[in-house]
Amino acid sequence: MKERARRKLIQALRAFLPEEAVIAGEEALRPFECDGLPAYRELPLVAVLPEDAGQVQQVVRFCHEHGIPVVARGAATGLSGGALPLADGVLLGLSRLDRILEIDPLARTARVQPGVRNLAVSEAAAPHGLYYAPDPSSQIACTIGGNVAENSGGVHCLKYGLTVNNVLELKVVTAEGELLTLGSAALDSPGYDLLALMNGSEGMLGIVVEALVRLLPRPERQQVVLAAFDEVEKAADAVGAIIAAGIVPAGLEMMDNLAIRAAEDFVRAGYPVEAAAILLCELDGTNEEVSEQVRRINDLLRGAGATEVRTARDEAERLRFWQGRKAAFPAVGRLAPDYYCMDGTVPRRALGEVLRGIAERSRFYELPVANVFHAGDGNLHPLILYDANKPGELARAEAFGAEILELSVKVGGTITGEHGVGREKIHQMCVQFGPAELEQFHALKAAFDPEGLLNPGKAIPQPRHCAEYRTLGDTRTPPGERAGNG
Repeated sequence: MKERARRKLIQALRAFLPEEAVIAGEEALRPFECDGLPAYRELPLVAVLPEDAGQVQQVVRFCHEHGIPVVARGAATGLSGGALPLADGVLLGLSRLDRILEIDPLARTARVQPGVRNLAVSEAAAPHGLYYAPDPSSQIACTIGGNVAENSGGVHCLKYGLTVNNVLELKVVTAEGELLTLGSAALDSPGYDLLALMNGSEGMLGIVVEALVRLLPRPERQQVVLAAFDEVEKAADAVGAIIAAGIVPAGLEMMDNLAIRAAEDFVRAGYPVEAAAILLCELDGTNEEVSEQVRRINDLLRGAGATEVRTARDEAERLRFWQGRKAAFPAVGRLAPDYYCMDGTVPRRALGEVLRGIAERSRFYELPVANVFHAGDGNLHPLILYDANKPGELARAEAFGAEILELSVKVGGTITGEHGVGREKIHQMCVQFGPAELEQFHALKAAFDPEGLLNPGKAIPQPRHCAEYRTLGDTRTPPGERAGNG
């Protein structure tokens, strides 16, 4: 867009937004150029920070009338480039819609605006003995609107579900600027389940301006068991043994040695640094059932080959165990100038196979990898360490990550568990889905956004793009079959 037209756009936006809510200078726009995936950067044409749902509607309606793309953004903690701006578009920040509108302890619900931080919901509900279950590692900063856009999970998603399982109602601004209410406070509502459809839609179908979320009562007791293993595969097998025994922990997390050492150096969580892998298994419920499950878990873990099994002695140690896990990403960030976080999900039976495959590819690409993941539901988060200042290392990291995702699909899994597709994984959508599925995705997008103005170019590849990627894929050789690697 030419500068004159850009100035007219800024003037038009300031006609219905406060002057400070329209950000246009190049340096002022720098904080908006990427999300949590800094490998992709782009300055938006202009950024706007509306203060209420009405202003969001005005912005979207104006952009629709003038054919201007809109990218919604929450706290920008996303890891797939889903909130990457467009050079010819408006970046619509929702950080100022940050009010908790209501906590209803009788209905066990919270009504919040999209800019409310995930952790703030549980903090507000705590006086009523309630909390919000989905708890991404970034919960201190990530927002409910972003959680809905990416269908975020967290360490407790195994037992209590992802965001989609904990949202009852959404108010959404459509591509035309209309306001829709999807779902309800009731257990069910008539018509198609558009509420579920909106979760994980990455801001491509509508923009969330209010959410009604489910709150859960704090369990009578929470207990964490830490188990150390001398082989990663043994820890992976132990995960399957726990689930097969009919036990569904509140959380079941796994870290390999590189991640263990990084977290221990960072927060002193009390982890056994010589272990090849650890499992953190949290059990919750009544005193009696937790005591029985701790006993059974101890037997299962030792039977699976654990070299050490330790139960948190008190609440302080339980919190330290989780602090190490939740600080694993920043802790690993101290090991290298950059890291590339992947997000694939595999069947539990394939955990050992995929971890071996990741180790083989790590040797081939000569890039270390730390594995930190939601073991209970097979959601992997390999952290590939690299240095973007060294020529070719970013490209190698991206190629390594692509092979992890394609391996996940090969064993019956998927290319994302909670981070979304965004721009990062758009190539692998061509591996996950065929032309017929992609055609239906495009038809759905067109039903909500006929002009294609909401977050265009993300998540769903065009057929031509997939044809080109599949052709490229036919010429690639698996790492284990390449010269010098087998």
